[in-house]
Amino acid sequence: MNATMITKTTSVNRRRLRNLVNKSDNRICADCGAPDSRWASSNIGVFICLKCCDVHRSLGTHISKVLSVTLDEWSNEQIDAMSEVGGNSAANAIYEAYIPEGFSKPGPDAGIEERKRFIRSKYELQEFMKSSLRISTGKSSPSFKSIFSSKFMDSFRIRPTDDEDGKVEFIGLLKVTVVKGTNLAIRDMMTSDPYVVLTLGQQTIQTAVIPSNLNPVWDEDLMLSVPNNYGPLKLEVYDHDMFSADDIMGEAQIDIQPLISAAMAYGDPEMFGNMQIGKWLKTDDNALIEDSIINIIDGKVKQDVQLKLQNVECGELHLEVEWLPLDQ
Repeated sequence: MNATMITKTTSVNRRRLRNLVNKSDNRICADCGAPDSRWASSNIGVFICLKCCDVHRSLGTHISKVLSVTLDEWSNEQIDAMSEVGGNSAANAIYEAYIPEGFSKPGPDAGIEERKRFIRSKYELQEFMKSSLRISTGKSSPSFKSIFSSKFMDSFRIRPTDDEDGKVEFIGLLKVTVVKGTNLAIRDMMTSDPYVVLTLGQQTIQTAVIPSNLNPVWDEDLMLSVPNNYGPLKLEVYDHDMFSADDIMGEAQIDIQPLISAAMAYGDPEMFGNMQIGKWLKTDDNALIEDSIINIIDGKVKQDVQLKLQNVECGELHLEVEWLPLDQ
């Protein structure tokens, strides 16, 4: 192909790509959770780390077309495709919809064989997808254009857990707004560079780093899929360090059972006016500063959460949690 016919990455495209990379879920490798994911599979639509990048390359370009975020040139079409997917969380909601019990997702320090086994099962064999969404790779690349369509939307229905025996099924989404931190712990000379990490099941997602601020305001929305057998939402606050491991600044857990139970008991919240429908009570066994009220507000089920960080000298965190059932 003549070089003049190749669509070069314009300054606009570089900005678009940078904005995609800076999304909270895209800063963490889609396959192992390692930070600083500077590679991507342009046809699958995920951002990945260097170690997982090597495994993606070994699958062949008919499965995964790997590009460097910083070293390679990107076409308009490739960036459009990445944008269409919606980020690592959206991609994993499809490719990791059913992770069998006992099948562990590799961590950042996993060996090459563990990575190969998981990534091949995830993308080439599509073992963790709903069976109705699996697509034959053949000699062509699997494309999210065929998945993020009516077939994709139709797949998001709450079904009995025996639909895929022994596998994890998601029942809804949590939209967590990390609002602000107050009086956080000092981990540098006089201040800290805090960010928040949320973990639910095998999913991990984090906020942006706010430099030199003990009272940071994030107002950042994070999305997590809720498995059928869900546990607590785990929260950790870290101080970002450039040249050493990040320091912990406290932790807490959120019991999401009261929110989900209240939401399911009332069904479609758009049928009701603004009202209180539940409460998570403050006790000596949880990190709540005060009772956490669950309300229907403008047709949405929301919960305001004020937490005192645990295992640290000081610090509080304010979050808002919203329940989003998959069948809506």
